[in-house]
Amino acid sequence: MAAAQPARAENRRFDCVIDPAMTIKLGSPTPGLLAETLVDRGDTIVAGQVVARLESSVEVATLELNRARAASAARVEAQAARLALSRARMGRARELYERNSFTRDKLDEQKADTRVAEEELAREKVELRLAELEVARSRALLEQRTIRSPVAGVIGERKLSSGEYVHQDNFIMSVVHLDPLHVEAFLPVAMYPQVKVGATAMVLPDEPIGGSHVATVAVVDHVFDPASATFGVRLVLPNPDNRLPAGQRCKINFDDASRGRDIE
Repeated sequence: MAAAQPARAENRRFDCVIDPAMTIKLGSPTPGLLAETLVDRGDTIVAGQVVARLESSVEVATLELNRARAASAARVEAQAARLALSRARMGRARELYERNSFTRDKLDEQKADTRVAEEELAREKVELRLAELEVARSRALLEQRTIRSPVAGVIGERKLSSGEYVHQDNFIMSVVHLDPLHVEAFLPVAMYPQVKVGATAMVLPDEPIGGSHVATVAVVDHVFDPASATFGVRLVLPNPDNRLPAGQRCKINFDDASRGRDIE
């Protein structure tokens, strides 16, 4: 009976695979010539890091032109000065009219001039606002030609190099997100009542990596595989500094999770 205990413990270990949380193929929202790639296979990157740029000399020039237009408020200021002058003339005209020194037609003409000046000032303000919006549009178009990684990780593959053309249906490089890792396993149906989301298990990567690491159940399949009488589970395994590689086989043990954490 003493020899049977290790056998039962061993039976609680199940095969598993450690996978990346995700693999992203970075493309471009617009086609164009690839001007530079700033990273290579195996490089570690952070979220938001620029990894490549498309040729964008036209977009840069357009942005500078629109910036110059938006920065000049001379037309608005000039029209505001004209409106101030027209309003001052309107005030004098009203005083003269009240003293019967100004005709009604002349007063109406000055009112019309003031109204036209107000409309012109409003139009110049709209034009300035449109110029500011053109700056935002030009900046957005330029940003589309700057390729950034949405996640931290490791460059898994660089498919294109500087000078090659980027189509909308291909990708420049792939980014492998390694923190956290996903541990995929299939367990016998008999364990279904015991495995709940939030439960912990010990993950033991195969050699030469080895070690023991605590992972947390994130997904429990609600559909069994009748052919094998198993169900799938996914566990989340923290992987700070990407110290564990993905794509390796492992064993998973639900009995030893409470006995230690991240023992290497």
